[in-house]
Amino acid sequence: MMKTRMKRVVNIAAPILIAVGLVVLFVFLTAGLQIDVLQPSGEVAQAQRDLFIFTTALSLIVVLPVFGLLAYFAIKYRAGNKKATYMPEWGENRWLEALWWGIPIIIIGILGATIYQTSHSLDPYKQLSGGKPLEVQVVALRWKWLFIYPEQQISTLNHLSIPVDRPVRFTMTADAPMSAFWIPALGSQVYAMNGMESQLNLKATKQGSYTGYTTNINGEGYATMTFETNVVSQVDFAAWTNTAATSDKGMNLKEYEMLARPESVTDQRTYKLADAKLFDTIIEKYSHGQSSHAGHEKAAE
Repeated sequence: MMKTRMKRVVNIAAPILIAVGLVVLFVFLTAGLQIDVLQPSGEVAQAQRDLFIFTTALSLIVVLPVFGLLAYFAIKYRAGNKKATYMPEWGENRWLEALWWGIPIIIIGILGATIYQTSHSLDPYKQLSGGKPLEVQVVALRWKWLFIYPEQQISTLNHLSIPVDRPVRFTMTADAPMSAFWIPALGSQVYAMNGMESQLNLKATKQGSYTGYTTNINGEGYATMTFETNVVSQVDFAAWTNTAATSDKGMNLKEYEMLARPESVTDQRTYKLADAKLFDTIIEKYSHGQSSHAGHEKAAE
């Protein structure tokens, strides 16, 4: 009798101990790590994190009872339990049926309303509050990122600086296989494609350095196609742009075409913008063929 009780206790306690052990192991392995999507530093990313937590908690209303009842039924109605009531004629219960169907319907309704609302409030094209946005043009190359600040007349390679608490409007394209622009700490992912413009509005709320990625597998250098995002104060940003504008390196069409080669440099660089229409030229390259480059070079001469 004692052995039977001990076996029963072990059968019940073992799954619980395993689950607790897995949770403790996860906490131990992630302690001290910066998980950007769960520890956001931007207005959009914060809203997305809150949405993730809300939808997960809402789903657990169904998931936890289902798995709890699964364990309960498996234990109570196991073959060795002689105390379980045997009811072969039992077929239905209206209250239970209403419960099984009603709760998922309510949850799906809440999720549907939430998704509808957030699809509009978190639209990447929607301008954020906080004043005039900083304009940044983004070009995805093989396998590097080029950033153009048209108002500040500067350009950077593989590093991006933006001021804290100011909206930033990214206008992006690609002169390479399609890429996906994503700074997890700040918010949404948007694709950059040849001959097309896409937009993304973000606003950083904390100063710091954050990594940006392409999440679209686009070739040999995909894994190292990252860039550093520096969020600084408004004063430091103004000082940085003034210094960058005096760079001895100029970003014109000739320099750009060298950078666009897959085997060219992939380190961080800063340029003064010598060609204000460079971004438009890159897009027109796929709209009107290579002749736009020739025409632009002739006009520049």
